Amino acid sequence: MSKNHKKIGRREFLGNSTKLAFASSALAMLNKTNEVKADPNDVKAASAKKLKVALIGTGHRGTSTWGKDMVQPYSEYVEMVGLCDINPKRLEAAKRLIGTDAPSYLAKDFDCMIKETKPDAVIITTPDCFHSDYAIRAMELGCDAIVEKPLATEAEQCQQLLDAEIKTGKKIIVTFNARHGNSAEEAKKILTSGELGRIISAEYQEYLDIDHGASYFRRWHGKIRFSGSLLVHKASHHFDQMNWWLDAEPEEVNAFGKVAFYGKNNSFRSKNCRGCPFADKCDFYWDITQKQRMMDLYVACEDADGYLRDGCVWDNDIDTYDTMTVEVKYNNGVLLSYSLNAYMPYEGQRIAFNGQKGRLDIRNYGRQPWDVEQVADFRVTYSFKDTKTWTVQRGKGAHGGSDVKLKDLILKPNQPDQLSQLAGSRAGVMSSLIGIAARKSIETGKRIKITDLVKFPLEWRW
Repeated sequence: MSKNHKKIGRREFLGNSTKLAFASSALAMLNKTNEVKADPNDVKAASAKKLKVALIGTGHRGTSTWGKDMVQPYSEYVEMVGLCDINPKRLEAAKRLIGTDAPSYLAKDFDCMIKETKPDAVIITTPDCFHSDYAIRAMELGCDAIVEKPLATEAEQCQQLLDAEIKTGKKIIVTFNARHGNSAEEAKKILTSGELGRIISAEYQEYLDIDHGASYFRRWHGKIRFSGSLLVHKASHHFDQMNWWLDAEPEEVNAFGKVAFYGKNNSFRSKNCRGCPFADKCDFYWDITQKQRMMDLYVACEDADGYLRDGCVWDNDIDTYDTMTVEVKYNNGVLLSYSLNAYMPYEGQRIAFNGQKGRLDIRNYGRQPWDVEQVADFRVTYSFKDTKTWTVQRGKGAHGGSDVKLKDLILKPNQPDQLSQLAGSRAGVMSSLIGIAARKSIETGKRIKITDLVKFPLEWRW
C-alpha cells in the first residue's frame, strides 16, 4: 500500500464520509450536460444531455436490469453506446434481448470500445472478481463507473479503487438495490427517527432456500476465486444495509464458515445437470432448457467460453461457504451478529435492532411453503411499555420494486435522496471489506481489523 496514505482516525473518517451526501441526482453528477437547460423541442440538445453508457458483462443481470429494463424505459435519459463481453455469441444474444443496435466489442477490446464510443459511464456487470479491474480502467480512460455489487472481492482491489478515484477525479456508484426495498426504507426511517434511542446491538439472519441458495453453487459464485465467497457476493448487500442503517463504520470482524451442505457433501456428482446420470435421484437437478432466456444467453453460447450455467451443486471444487456466522464491531459501539445459510426450506430474513428504549424486529418474507400477503412484518417493543406491529407490502417490479427506484435515483435528473440511498466508493468499499475480513478470519482463525486491510483517503470523493 502506498506510504502516502495517512492513517485516518475514526472521528475524522466519519466527518469526511458518512456526513457527506450525494448530489440531488446521480445523473447530474455523472453527466454535466444536464446542467444546461435546453429547448425540449431541440432534438440535438435533448440527445446531448443523455447519459451515454457502455455495458461490460452481458449475462442475465446486464441484459435485463442494465439492458432491456434500462434502455427502453429510460431512453429519455440514457443512450447505450457499446456492449462488451468475453463471449462473442453472448454479445449477439444480448443485443437481441436488449433491443439495441449499439456496437459490440470483445473484452480484450475494452479500451477500444471506450475510445470509439466515448461513454460518460461504464456499467459493470461481470463476474465479481473483475469489477475492480474494469472500474479502474474505465476511470483511467475518463469514464465514471456504475458497478454492480460487490465493488471488490479483495482488499488490494479496494485500495486500488480508492487510489484510482482520487487520481482520476472520476466517480464510482455501486448499485445496492437492497437499500431501496420497501422494508429496508421502513427500517431506515425508524432508526433515524430516534424512536429506539441509541442502538446497542443488531442481528441479521439471512435464509437462502434450496432454490435460490443452490443456484449460486451451479454458477461461478461457488468458487471463491470468482465471487470472493457469498460473504462478499451476497452478504455485501446485507453489510451495506447495516452500515447504512447504523450510519457507522465497521472496525473489527470475526467469523466462522464452512462448506457443510453442497460440494463434497454428497455421494454422487456430475459435470452439469444436462446429461447427468443421476438426474432421476438428485433433488437438485435443474433443467436449464425449460427457460428460453437461459438457453439464449448461456447454452447457445457455452462452446465459445466453456461456461456451464447448470453446473453441479456437488462439484468437488466448490469452496464458497454455504454456512457462516459473522461478528462485527462498529465504531459507534454497535455489535452485529450475522448469519447466512444457503440451503433452507424457506427464504427470507430476520433482522433486529436493540436500543436503549426498545427493540425493532423485522421478518422479511421471500419464498416459503405458506402464503403471506406482505413482504415484511414489523414489531417495535418499548422497554417498560407496549408493543406495536404492522406490515409492509411488496413493491411492484423486479426485486420488489427496488430496481426501478434505484435506476430512477441514478438515471433521472433532480431526484431527491432523502434517505441517502445513493452509494459511492465508501459504501462499496466498506461492505466488501466486511465480507473480505470475514473470509480472512475464517481462513486464519483470527479477528481482522478493517484498518489493517486498507489505508483510507483523507477525503472521500463522491
